[in-house]
Amino acid sequence: MSSPGTRPDTALVTGATAGIGLEFARQLAARGHDLVVVARDVERLEKVAAELRSTGRDVEVLPADLTDRAQLATVEARLADPDRPVDLLVNNAGFGLLGRFLDNSVEDETRMLEVLVTAPMRLSHAALGAQVTRGRGGVINVGSVASFFPRGSYGAAKAWLNRFGVWAAAEYGPRGVHVMTLCPGFVKTEFHERLGGRRGSGRMWLEPEFLVTEALSDWDRRRTFSIPGRQYKALTMVGKVVPARLMLRFQNVGRR
Repeated sequence: MSSPGTRPDTALVTGATAGIGLEFARQLAARGHDLVVVARDVERLEKVAAELRSTGRDVEVLPADLTDRAQLATVEARLADPDRPVDLLVNNAGFGLLGRFLDNSVEDETRMLEVLVTAPMRLSHAALGAQVTRGRGGVINVGSVASFFPRGSYGAAKAWLNRFGVWAAAEYGPRGVHVMTLCPGFVKTEFHERLGGRRGSGRMWLEPEFLVTEALSDWDRRRTFSIPGRQYKALTMVGKVVPARLMLRFQNVGRR
């Protein structure tokens, strides 16, 4: 949060109309941040902006399809604008595919990589360039617990965020800019419904409010990784020590 007499910090959140992104926008607004909200659906963006403005925050609506390079460029330009600094970038926009790798078209697989890897890389490049110049700021990349396991191209894409985040935190932390990777497990959002599934219940399914509260607490502690939930902290430890070939054998039981 900004100090008295200074401008409020500004956060840009992608995928801000639902789920984790919406909860980040709400909690950051409650912390005193102004917001730039990014998503494809203009109508939903305007509703979110109206809600956030009711808390007294300034909210800018920036519609963009992150698979469209021209629209992505508008978000990059906003992040790089020296006259309107963005202090925190939350790379949250998601994309998932229901089928296994060879069951999906290569075009769909490419679109997923555009959202999960290319967009966060380009937006981070724009944000970090401006923030390093100012000597302050940060980026939260929303990854996944799947990144610690051999879980197809989705997990592989999220694993890229892990390695990028570890490097960027070490590279830019001494220059006043913090990078953290958030790795959620199952969260009660629209994500699984859009894939044709349903929101689950039970101890493995986290509420978005809990997830983001924990993430921002880890952010305040300048953590490199945030893995909310004791069950997921334990699970990722397994993913780090069990050989991939053994996990693949276990996952393939019943698939043949």
